[in-house]
Amino acid sequence: MSKAVLKIAVPTIAGLILGSSLPLAAQQIPDRDYRAPILAPTYAKGTGPVVCLDEAHHNFHTLDGRYWSFGELLRRDGHSVRPLRGRLEAATLAPCAIVVIANAQPSDADWNDYPSPTPSAFSDAEIRATRRWVQRGGKLWLIADHMPLAGAAASLARAFGVEFSDGFAMPGFDADPQRRAAIFKQPTLFRRSDGTLVAHAVLRGRRSGETVTQVRSFTGQAFRLPDGAESVLALPSGYVSLQPLKPWQFHADTPQIPVAGWSQGAVLRVGAGRAAFFGEAAMFTTQLQGPDKCPMGMNAPGAEQNFQLALNVAHWLSGRLDADAPSPKPAR
Repeated sequence: MSKAVLKIAVPTIAGLILGSSLPLAAQQIPDRDYRAPILAPTYAKGTGPVVCLDEAHHNFHTLDGRYWSFGELLRRDGHSVRPLRGRLEAATLAPCAIVVIANAQPSDADWNDYPSPTPSAFSDAEIRATRRWVQRGGKLWLIADHMPLAGAAASLARAFGVEFSDGFAMPGFDADPQRRAAIFKQPTLFRRSDGTLVAHAVLRGRRSGETVTQVRSFTGQAFRLPDGAESVLALPSGYVSLQPLKPWQFHADTPQIPVAGWSQGAVLRVGAGRAAFFGEAAMFTTQLQGPDKCPMGMNAPGAEQNFQLALNVAHWLSGRLDADAPSPKPAR
């Protein structure tokens, strides 16, 4: 499968047959016309925390590519956003207030050529340096999608006690193509009303206009958390993690793990620093999918509040959300 087909729009997924691969037409380009309705920037232009987006690990998402709108969103909020094109070590991490890693890969090889288990995108030295940087006050935002991207970032997540699952988090699975099509048409929605959006400052925001009540994701992974981590997105009832031998190649006997209640988004305080973990990348960007240019990401139906989640995560990582959030009322 071409790497240009990380995800496919719902109509294309619904048309898959068992064991098929994805059509090359199902490609993604950034939607550069999207502008999130930011009520008021948090910082004056360019004066906010420095956000560095990793581009040194064969990343599927870069600032001039599929994560263009992510960078623009944070810039419009006043952050200084720049690429990070060096190894993860003390000297390269030092200028960054927040380091974002989105879909790192071990190489530019075709995903079907990756060995199993998926190799790490990061060296042991990079993992140690990143853990040390966060422990001393750095802020890490690690985003890793479905197989093989979850596997590529698993060793870095594990350094913080987070266990990424190198699979596909989906609302069930059925061997019959027609019944499976009905399952795949269900978007992954996290809502306050059903408890899949877990009560947290990241969802509350600093004021009423920043409250998030619904988030949509686009076929990511599920992961488990260590003690002390706080889940923000809890996968709904009935979800499973499909564990195929090769990406997107599902068969009647593809292993699956029940993952209802597992996390697809969480935060963790680490020493003097903080970290956020998300198991799906498109939710924080805007893309146009396939020949029909179907919206996928913050520009898609049901994802209207995704941009606010991204801003709230950035504010929580920097500590700004904690500082501005109202004090809780005393219990009676």
